[in-house]
Amino acid sequence: MHPLTKATQLTGRASTTDLDNGALADLYAYPPAPAGGVVLRANMVGSIDGAATVDGLSGGLGGDGDHRVFMVLRGLADVVLVGARTAIAEGYGPVRPNSDLAGHRAALGQSPTASLALVSSSLNIPAGNPLITDAGTEILTCRNSPAEARARLLDAGATLVDCGTDSVDLAMVGVHLAGSGRSRVLCEGGPSLLGTLLEHDLLDELCVTVAPMLTAGDAKHLTAGASTARRMRRAHILADDEDYLYVRWVRDQR
Repeated sequence: MHPLTKATQLTGRASTTDLDNGALADLYAYPPAPAGGVVLRANMVGSIDGAATVDGLSGGLGGDGDHRVFMVLRGLADVVLVGARTAIAEGYGPVRPNSDLAGHRAALGQSPTASLALVSSSLNIPAGNPLITDAGTEILTCRNSPAEARARLLDAGATLVDCGTDSVDLAMVGVHLAGSGRSRVLCEGGPSLLGTLLEHDLLDELCVTVAPMLTAGDAKHLTAGASTARRMRRAHILADDEDYLYVRWVRDQR
């Protein structure tokens, strides 16, 4: 198991050698996308007993090592896909460049940083949030989203893209992202969005940080929605000295 000593140094099963960000980038490298498609990876943090939040937010579960993996995964992606409610609740800002992976991105012909795609059928998003008018942000919605909300967000300078009629069609989201050259997709939740991806068999990878805590209570599970079972294959497990585990699960070939 590769460790991440003192929560900032990751190591793996084969050795106890500390892993720098370049080594992490190699371990988490995206596989080639299918022709005209995307590779859809999700990254979530959860407690030992599967809760996705503490006091309603995921931040209470994270640690230094989790933040490192989080930043590396963003540094490898073309686009970060997240539910709008999750982004607002967690206080998201624009995705920032990862200087450690600048050369890696340039070698692959990627832009300096990933774009941000917010998913919302209701468009219940505060028009005053600066995130929605950032040049790197687009809102993926549906044609029949509330007209008043559409007008309010468009007037504020937001970019809206329709992917579906009455609700956001996540398969159409994939087509849109692939068509704009963003095949390396990183989904950061929340549980409802992740559950819908799972339900429609659109999820290719799940990276899970297991926090060393039990939560009980009524916190949300890592996924929410219709009951679905999907078999995955373990690609690697990393660990750190603060007792966090970092597991990369990948689907078998379609």
